[in-house]
Amino acid sequence: MRSGLHAVCLVIVLGVSTVGAPAAQPNDVVSSGRVEVVLGNEHRQHLEEIKKEFAEAGLTNLHVQFMKAGKPPTNIGLGPSVTAARARAAIRMAKKYNRDVTILLPERLFPDHYVTIASSSFDETVEYRVSIEQLKELENPALATEEFHELYRRLTPTDQPPVKKGRVF
Repeated sequence: MRSGLHAVCLVIVLGVSTVGAPAAQPNDVVSSGRVEVVLGNEHRQHLEEIKKEFAEAGLTNLHVQFMKAGKPPTNIGLGPSVTAARARAAIRMAKKYNRDVTILLPERLFPDHYVTIASSSFDETVEYRVSIEQLKELENPALATEEFHELYRRLTPTDQPPVKKGRVF
């Protein structure tokens, strides 16, 4: 009994859990960080499947909203500490469930591990168009997290305003 009590105390003091510990994550995956997604109403009936698919892609802590009418903007925003693996997964999911990614929102607007897909909270003053070729560069699996964010920052430069060409929905 005494050794069991000591083990419990050690677990509490060290903050180590021996039962129900979370599964180990790959080095380039962080399961924390809010993921906010706005989807077209046509996806509403598939919410549970969508949540499962996002979780399998490493995008947990998911919060989904649905547009009542119209199509959500084809943008994505990534916080400055989102891993490259999570960022690529977010791009992949945005392309699948929101038609495409044509606009990047600068990382300076978001908390470290935050991901947003199809946010209507931003206007053209912070929207940076991204070409198919540029998006393919971001999707390159060879990019480490630091390299990914260097490229992302080059595509959303703080010293240049976005090119205003009107939104495409």
